Amino acid sequence: MMGKLIAFKVYRNNDQRTTNRFCQKFYGQDVTSHGGRYRSRKHGLLEEVPHVKLIRSVIIVAEDDAKRVVDFLKEYNAEIHVREVVLTPSDEQTLKKRN
Repeated sequence: MMGKLIAFKVYRNNDQRTTNRFCQKFYGQDVTSHGGRYRSRKHGLLEEVPHVKLIRSVIIVAEDDAKRVVDFLKEYNAEIHVREVVLTPSDEQTLKKRN
């Protein structure tokens, strides 16, 4: 089975607010308020898309999900590199898990 390796870089010239918003919407974030009294979770794109995270800013996704991830990254003017890769059996198992 084949998958897509996506390596990306969100440029530093983005302001901190844009970078934080990217992280919240891409990775998700735990949020607390009132001194930790209330807790909630802001869900991110990668919580909906089965993926394998290799290292920082490098993920492997199924071919079907690659366009969705790349389109999201383009919204934040990220530098994106996409390659086709052969999946290992453990990668196949991870990417088949769908909600």
